[in-house]
Amino acid sequence: MGLYDFTFYDLINRNAATFGDKDAWFEVDNGHTLSFSQYRAKVKSLACGLQKAGLQKGDRIGALGKNSLEYFFLYGAAAALGAVMLPINWRLSADEVGYNLNDCTPRFVFSDMEFQDTLNGLKDKLPSVEKYFNLGPEGGEFGDFQPLLDQGDEFDPVDVATDDGFVIIHTAAVAGRPRGALLSHGNVLCADMHFGYLLNLTPEDVHLNILPLFHVGGLFMVTSSFHAGIMNVNMSRFDARKAVEMIEEKRVSMMFTFAPILSSVLEEHEKSGRDISSLRVSAGLDTPETIEKYQEITGGTFYCMYGQTETSCVATFGAYNDRPGSAGRMLPLAEVRLVDDYDRPVPVGQVGEITMKGPMVFKGYWNLPEDNEYTFREGWHHTGDQGRFDEDGFLWYAGRKAEKELIKPGGENVYPAEVEKVVLEHPAVEKTVVFGVPDPKWKEGIKAVCQLKEGESLEPQALIDFVGERIARYKKPQYVEFVDLLPVLEDGSPDRARAKELYGGDQ
Repeated sequence: MGLYDFTFYDLINRNAATFGDKDAWFEVDNGHTLSFSQYRAKVKSLACGLQKAGLQKGDRIGALGKNSLEYFFLYGAAAALGAVMLPINWRLSADEVGYNLNDCTPRFVFSDMEFQDTLNGLKDKLPSVEKYFNLGPEGGEFGDFQPLLDQGDEFDPVDVATDDGFVIIHTAAVAGRPRGALLSHGNVLCADMHFGYLLNLTPEDVHLNILPLFHVGGLFMVTSSFHAGIMNVNMSRFDARKAVEMIEEKRVSMMFTFAPILSSVLEEHEKSGRDISSLRVSAGLDTPETIEKYQEITGGTFYCMYGQTETSCVATFGAYNDRPGSAGRMLPLAEVRLVDDYDRPVPVGQVGEITMKGPMVFKGYWNLPEDNEYTFREGWHHTGDQGRFDEDGFLWYAGRKAEKELIKPGGENVYPAEVEKVVLEHPAVEKTVVFGVPDPKWKEGIKAVCQLKEGESLEPQALIDFVGERIARYKKPQYVEFVDLLPVLEDGSPDRARAKELYGGDQ
């Protein structure tokens, strides 16, 4: 570690000295509370245990579980040892879990008990994994977690730099293949500082942690809160009734949401009468109706943004009321440029691809040098998203480029090609086009328009169930429409733009 380096483990040490006995974490499920100094002590113990178990700098640690204090211990211990966290989306199918683990070859994997059957079924396909552990004290058939905390508290120092990798988060599948985005300590800490500055965070704030720690939004709001000396009130899984109780009881002042989380909180508030006026900050993606209702009820501010995993969660950010419908302005330490297909900057008001450079840009896709070369061409990160700047510097999102069309149901990323691949596995389907449509609950829903093979018949729900059994259920279509003939291009492939024009209206 050099003179100018600072890592997430350095932050842990800094916060233990700065905030000491102040509460850093409250576990909703069991009522456990941990201070900043206690968190450091647990992280040091776990780092010692992992090191004695054989973990070395650069090794990956797979984690498959719901949000928990032990999960956050793993992040801290990985930072101390220079290991790389590999959080796995527990909503994925077994095959998808196996793919993501094999893609990044972890040596150790930690899992909640409820996901251990999935991993047991994959063990023969995961040659890199040497040891499996329970994620937390609840038990399970894997190695116990507690003994890792009982090996002492002095691990051998490891040389870890700001630019070293800290976490790999898999993005939605492009051409049927998820890609692991490698984020550094510097990426995480820069995002923390941006959130702290833009949201005016202070140690008096309280964060309700309701997004999963495998998601870049969930992880970065937890680390941003931790960085600012804020208590994280952690929910293992979102429940509107319990969330409203916690907002009232703990005087929660901030949370990050995706549809329909915020609308569920507001509905539960109206039903229960519980006080949620402490909420001064909500950020994320939602409908104008929900945002305006939230601001009216709480008097708080909703913040909108544009970003992706590869930009450490955000690239532009701003209060909804500053320019309703926009994604805010550039961050203080980021430059965003819109370019045409030849990487030439486009003028104000014209749509172009969103490119970015600065300390928020990720290190690259894991083991995909050709993808990285293309993504980072001309010295800019090319997002595959499109937008336009207005005369005041506000970014207006304008969708994905054709080759990277993306659907975002409830804040998750779903690429049509991934869903289409599974739809076409059904023996009755000849051709299909999948695209996003407006949805009252999820803001954007998934629709499959299908042409069946001659003489075949199929019920929409049967196809929905078929897809849901093969990939993560949040990727299955909510809407299915069968047509006699799909429009096609000259080469005979489906004409996506025309199909969306014909069948992409109100559902």
